[in-house]
Amino acid sequence: MRRRSNPNRQNPRKNLGVHFYNRELLRLASDDSGISEELFAKVDEETKKSLLYRVSRKVYDGTIIPPESDNFLSNENLFNYQAKVLNELANRESFVVVGRAANFVLRDRPNVIAVYLYASEEICVRHQMDLMNFSYDEAAHYVKKQNKYRRGYCAHHTGQIWEDMRNYALCVDTNELGYEGTAKLIEDFLMKRMERIPF
Repeated sequence: MRRRSNPNRQNPRKNLGVHFYNRELLRLASDDSGISEELFAKVDEETKKSLLYRVSRKVYDGTIIPPESDNFLSNENLFNYQAKVLNELANRESFVVVGRAANFVLRDRPNVIAVYLYASEEICVRHQMDLMNFSYDEAAHYVKKQNKYRRGYCAHHTGQIWEDMRNYALCVDTNELGYEGTAKLIEDFLMKRMERIPF
């Protein structure tokens, strides 16, 4: 089993001079939609516990559901607002974002670089043991649960397979170079890509 890890312990804002977005997207989407950030966060957490992604699929197509609709506060519309914010950010700045199916949402932009970081299950389990002070069994359960969620999230919102490396410009086994080496590789790849497609 493979999972994306986050090997870049360096600060993307410092190294590249750009913003780094993760859960801050929830606040930005909240500001844009008028829906409370707490609701965004609640839905974000609840979908991780749901079997929704195993039984249905609603591939993102850019549509925003209007406030008068009964589905305005649906999981799909909350995702749509996050996608809207990603596109608006991409129109005005360079940034680094983790997850949120950003590689699919921004797929038509030539200056977007999608990176897939992975490691063996054993490496991921050991990493979570160190990071969260889990026992081996707790860490193994956590990794499997997170992978299942990421797979389902990707399939539900994009119709794609999360681990399909054809959906990424760069795929790196983080165990080969370590955290700092992986971060440097990504930066080098970015510089080379910028020579071909100016940002």
